[in-house]
Amino acid sequence: MAMAMRIGAVARSSVRAAVSAPRSQAPKAAVPRTRSVLSGNKSAYFGRSFVTAQKAQRMSFHSRQVVSAAFESETTGDFPSFDFRIFFTEGGKKVSPWHDIPLYNDDGTLNFVCEIPKETQAKMEVATDEELTPIKQDTKKGKLRDYPYNINWNYGLLPQTWEDPGVKNPEVEDMAGDNDPVDVVEIGSKTHSMGDVVKVKVLGIYAMIDDGELDWKVICIDVNDPKADAVNCVADVEKEFPGELEKILIWFRDYKMPDGKPANRFGYDNKCLDKDFAMDVIKETNEFYTKLKSGARANTEELALA
Repeated sequence: MAMAMRIGAVARSSVRAAVSAPRSQAPKAAVPRTRSVLSGNKSAYFGRSFVTAQKAQRMSFHSRQVVSAAFESETTGDFPSFDFRIFFTEGGKKVSPWHDIPLYNDDGTLNFVCEIPKETQAKMEVATDEELTPIKQDTKKGKLRDYPYNINWNYGLLPQTWEDPGVKNPEVEDMAGDNDPVDVVEIGSKTHSMGDVVKVKVLGIYAMIDDGELDWKVICIDVNDPKADAVNCVADVEKEFPGELEKILIWFRDYKMPDGKPANRFGYDNKCLDKDFAMDVIKETNEFYTKLKSGARANTEELALA
């Protein structure tokens, strides 16, 4: 594999997995419920579950929730709206989920930031071009963006990674990176909330080609999932979650087709590559990130690096 493997020093620290929300009934979009201060100075207690967009009725609120032992999230604005944001704090100070949450833990696990809870449709993402890189809803042609149907897994990113659009991969049709952190598909049974920071095990990876860009999809599982101890590689996933990898490939291949776009493609003959390959990709994209953050690589994309 033609990849630069040397990486800069990575600050490692342990972050305990977030407490998951209970499974909901396939809401169209979801935001975490927490103790909130509603507009009009009314307060209410929201349990750790989800509120649908239909029930929220563009409700304006400011809320806080603990997403890990070290980090909390702070939700502002109407949901769904162009102003909705989830900010992160550590010790009362606002931090970036992309820059300030460590990639690696001392026990060999990685940290996953959940942007989109499973069985929801709102296309949420870390805003890499905004100060503190909060989570917001993606937009397209002046409209809030939703998937055409529910995504069936928890979806998000690996912090302190970046797919460099200036580096082409000769093993994947010379495709360059998509200018985003590396994506994660978390296959566990729990439904995580937007903004949860979750300790995960890496199991495999797909090399998706999306609009002429390389867009890696890392397959992971929450370390606290009942099946986590039984799965350590692609073969284990096939055994414990039969058919799941094919479902992931088909979902990401086809999700743009209802909008009249062509199907996405995959490198390496559509194979889900194993854990060791995935860890190499993560190391490389962490190196790309380190170079960008340090200034060794010019920030020509004008990303928010503070």
